[in-house]
Amino acid sequence: MEAKFRDIDNDIKNNEYKRIYLLYGDETYLVRQYKNKLLKALVADGDVMNFTAYEGKDTDIVGIIDLANTMPMFAEYRVILIEDSGFFKRSCDDLSEFIKEGVPDSAVIIFSESEVDKRGKLYKAVKDAGMCVDFSTPDDATLSKWVLSRIKKEDISITQRALHSFLEKCGGSMEIIDTELEKLISKCLITKSIDVVDVDEIVTTQTENHIFEMIDALAAGNRKKAFMLYHDLIELKEPPMRILFLITRQFNILLMIKKMELDHIAVPEMAKKLSLRDFVIRKNLKVTGRFKEEELTDYIKRCVDSEYQVKTGALSDMIAVEMLFA
Repeated sequence: MEAKFRDIDNDIKNNEYKRIYLLYGDETYLVRQYKNKLLKALVADGDVMNFTAYEGKDTDIVGIIDLANTMPMFAEYRVILIEDSGFFKRSCDDLSEFIKEGVPDSAVIIFSESEVDKRGKLYKAVKDAGMCVDFSTPDDATLSKWVLSRIKKEDISITQRALHSFLEKCGGSMEIIDTELEKLISKCLITKSIDVVDVDEIVTTQTENHIFEMIDALAAGNRKKAFMLYHDLIELKEPPMRILFLITRQFNILLMIKKMELDHIAVPEMAKKLSLRDFVIRKNLKVTGRFKEEELTDYIKRCVDSEYQVKTGALSDMIAVEMLFA
């Protein structure tokens, strides 16, 4: 079955487990969280006899099947974790047939995969026999609820402006959100409240936000500000070629959003297509309106040309990026 992560919570709560789980999706933070939740519920501390972990594309399918058919010792389940095997991107007939025939009641197999082909036999076999959970990027409402629930557990309040500022500063990664939220909560445990000043003081602005501000400055015709922001990143020890990569990526995002906007595609659909959060799309929409489609295309070409100039030794990496602000 295709399921939601809350279905895993229900299995753990009810102590009733599927024989096989597939966890995948672009939100690796959630994939890891739910993998660990299952392992904590299924595997006793220090039980090395009934738990086996595999990782990588050389994972032995025959070994997995043999283990799954082996009864656990002094435990209810034999638990098998398989990570980034690549099985769901290629033909794995033996494993597919084994799952179709039925994984023994004494085994639980957990797949944690970065890439999945839903058209493949293995995916279809797991879907029919167990639970497939796609941990895709949460929408704004879900993310806000998650942050608010974490804050509420500590009996702390947060203003709407502070919440919005916090999410903007953190960007798209739940990993970063989790780390920065821990810092913010620790700072405000005594005051029991979080406002914009606290967010500005504690939360680290991500490199991607600097990149956005640079391009926003270019859109406003403020090349001096863009140049200064670039040198701020250099002072923070960001390599010029990484900055160039992020600038190119940002212009590509703006161009795709621009085209979708012209096609009257709604913000939630844009977010889904680009694996970005709704508020990130809305933030970018404010900038796309100040660029013509041809201007965005031209900037992308200039970025590609800058990379070529560096690779051929015609320009230093620092100068090549600086020329984008000329």
